[in-house]
Amino acid sequence: MPFAHPDSAPQLTAEHQIAAPRRPRRFERRVEVATLALGAAAALATAVLHSVAAGAGVTLGTLLAWVNFRWLEQAGAALVRVAQAQPGGERPVIPRTTWVKFFARYALMVLVLYVTVTRSRIPAVSVVGGLLMLGAAAMAVGLYEVLVEAR
Repeated sequence: MPFAHPDSAPQLTAEHQIAAPRRPRRFERRVEVATLALGAAAALATAVLHSVAAGAGVTLGTLLAWVNFRWLEQAGAALVRVAQAQPGGERPVIPRTTWVKFFARYALMVLVLYVTVTRSRIPAVSVVGGLLMLGAAAMAVGLYEVLVEAR
């Protein structure tokens, strides 16, 4: 069985250990920007081709997806810090606001969708379409990194 003993595992050099965390951060930043860019383009196209209310729904959904991603990213980063803490060393503290954001993102989406469906003229399907911009952005950035960055 390869690498059965911890001492036999390949060791990363300091250069690799420093460079490794940057790649996911760059990917996350690209996804954030691509989410907003794709959402803006989709909202504009929807407003022109369908209605301003539907375009507003796409914008609202895109912003919800972006906030959801940011809050999840913050909570994930805090959990990584805790997981990487050395035994016997100083233990990282996760602020309460991080925990609130982690769980509040669901409540925020439910609340916005509820208000949209019950009290607004914005079509709920356009809000859902905006929420899908995060997935579209992640796929676009992933394809970009595989096809362009891998060279």
